[in-house]
Amino acid sequence: MTEYGRGPGSEPWHPDDPLYGDGGWGGQQAAQQAQQSYGGQPQYHPQQPQQQYGDWGTGEQHGYGDQSYPQYDEYGQQYAPQQPQQPQHQQHQAPQQHHQRQQPQYDQNGWPTGSYPQDPYAGGPQDPYAQQPAPYGGEQSDYYGAPEAYPPPEPPGRRRPEPEREPEPGTDWDPGPDQGEHAFFAGGDDEDGRDGEPDDRRGRGERRGGGDRRGGGKEKKRRSGLACLVVVAVFGGGLAGVSYFGYQFYQDRFGSAPDFAGSGNGEQVTVTIPKGSGGYAIGQVLKKMGVVKSVDAFVAAQAANPDGKNIQDGVYTLQKEMSAASAVELMLSPKSRDNLIIAEGKRNAAVYELIDARLEVEKGTTAKVAETRWKTLGLPDWAVNHPNVKDPLEGFLFPSSYAVAKGQKPEDVLRQMVARATEKYESLDFETKAKSLGLEGPWELVTVASLVQAEGKTHDDFRKMSEVIYNRLKPTNTETNQKLQFDSTFNYLLGQSEIDISESEINSNPDPYNTYTNKGLPPGPIGNPGDDALQAALKPTRDGWMYFVATDGMDKTEFAKTIAEHQRLVDKFNASRGN
Repeated sequence: MTEYGRGPGSEPWHPDDPLYGDGGWGGQQAAQQAQQSYGGQPQYHPQQPQQQYGDWGTGEQHGYGDQSYPQYDEYGQQYAPQQPQQPQHQQHQAPQQHHQRQQPQYDQNGWPTGSYPQDPYAGGPQDPYAQQPAPYGGEQSDYYGAPEAYPPPEPPGRRRPEPEREPEPGTDWDPGPDQGEHAFFAGGDDEDGRDGEPDDRRGRGERRGGGDRRGGGKEKKRRSGLACLVVVAVFGGGLAGVSYFGYQFYQDRFGSAPDFAGSGNGEQVTVTIPKGSGGYAIGQVLKKMGVVKSVDAFVAAQAANPDGKNIQDGVYTLQKEMSAASAVELMLSPKSRDNLIIAEGKRNAAVYELIDARLEVEKGTTAKVAETRWKTLGLPDWAVNHPNVKDPLEGFLFPSSYAVAKGQKPEDVLRQMVARATEKYESLDFETKAKSLGLEGPWELVTVASLVQAEGKTHDDFRKMSEVIYNRLKPTNTETNQKLQFDSTFNYLLGQSEIDISESEINSNPDPYNTYTNKGLPPGPIGNPGDDALQAALKPTRDGWMYFVATDGMDKTEFAKTIAEHQRLVDKFNASRGN
């Protein structure tokens, strides 16, 4: 019977076992009757070595055909005793005694009750585990005397609770064999050189940081503390980063942009806004110069101002630490403009003087640069190599506002103006449209525009003036015989702006720019035309105008189609002058 209930258990103990027939199990083994063969006396086998099952004691496995032992049923009763094997390995089959099996009785716990025959090999009642004297003066083997042997079994009633296992020496936190330790937290590399060895070939202690590594408790504790510090620092830094960017995101989307208060701190600063700059580009320049506190504040203020989009490129005189709204208002005011303004129709000679004054250089410096370095200033190919041209840059210093300040070089300023004019002419497609107007190229179209700008008094006159030019240039013109007869061209060659020019003076000067004596257009432009003059040169009227006269000598221009009408206009002009 097993400890957990009825049923066959393991193999019965050998009769030679000193504990065989232990009465402490709830009754004596009923083996006495089986042992009392041959006259009722226990059978002894002198000088017969003990034999055991399997590998008990000797480690050798003997077949069941070589020896035989008494057989017992599941209740411990002997029913077929056999003669033990003799040393000469001869089998002596002992007479089998057939006994009538007694029906065992059991208590309420399932243990057998009643009396059983005394085991001749059992110990005395005082010490049921005591060894019997060896037969015939011999010594009997002690099956439980070895130091490494397990303690002898005890009956259930005498068993003591198994002592609790002492806890292992305290070590640091161990994640367990299934969790493992990352090399970062375990500390260092695998010094035993067994990185490639499978886990199942290592001991449990090694996988859990045991062995020699357990001995370094303090070192591991220091490593664990450092690892925790690193983890805290990483998570703390991540949390701080998320918080910072979250705040920035909120400010960008929902918060108001940082801004100064008031109209500035009184410290003036000159700000240059590049051409084509939008709101953000302007805001970046102002923030860099310390005018506004943030780009977003300026962009918002510019959008809130109805005229905010009218801020142009150029040089502005502002103050530091201005509110964005104040900066927008001041930039829209002429008071803040500090740019070099080139007026429409202004000749190059006057422009050179303006540049010298703004750069605070010696008078004539810019004119000399234009005369000697004009080929390096960016003129288009169609604007070079024209004969009898007094100034190759004439017509290419485009009228506009330029950021010019002390410290700049004259050639840089001139290059900026030429680039602006070239860009304008290309945007109007001068090369293509010149041929459709009967001109040889864009150079002549620029010259026509400069004449329109010089002769026209108002923008309303420009298209009529443009038609007069084209009509006089026609080969069929019999009124003036393809001569323009413009005072502006004669004044240009003399570098003057006179109204009263004598006929003898005009007729005596053969200069190519004298359109009284030379047919066609002058060699080149006589000034710098503006947008309105350029548009008029491209789209002249078709009314048949051939003549014009500034009847008041200043602002009013009247046009005529015939020579008779023209003479009436001349008389009107003379009357206004008192002639």
